[in-house]
Amino acid sequence: MSEENNNIVNNMGEVNISNEVIEIIVDISTKEIKGVKGLYGNITDDIAGIFSKKGHTKGIIVEIVDEKAIINLNIIVDFGVKIPEIAWQVQENVKTAIESMTDIKVETINVNIAGINFVK
Repeated sequence: MSEENNNIVNNMGEVNISNEVIEIIVDISTKEIKGVKGLYGNITDDIAGIFSKKGHTKGIIVEIVDEKAIINLNIIVDFGVKIPEIAWQVQENVKTAIESMTDIKVETINVNIAGINFVK
């Protein structure tokens, strides 16, 4: 997760959107999908969450290349859901949220199923 800013320039000035803001949008819009238990981070994400406020963006990597977003996210889904359908819904919801809130075009959203939540 970089501290890079994404600049939008208009006739009144410049608007800077940090990658962390985009990561938060991804986090919220992913968890809105029924069947998604949450995001899955690695040990590096867990350690970073202890020492900073970045715990809410674990499992999300945002890159901006040529003014287009490339998103990689690791999710945990509930047992019994149709995984491809959940992944497509996540991709669509994340894309819509980012583009409508930031005007940054989304090029790619890679959804990695990192785990399954077994309901007791």
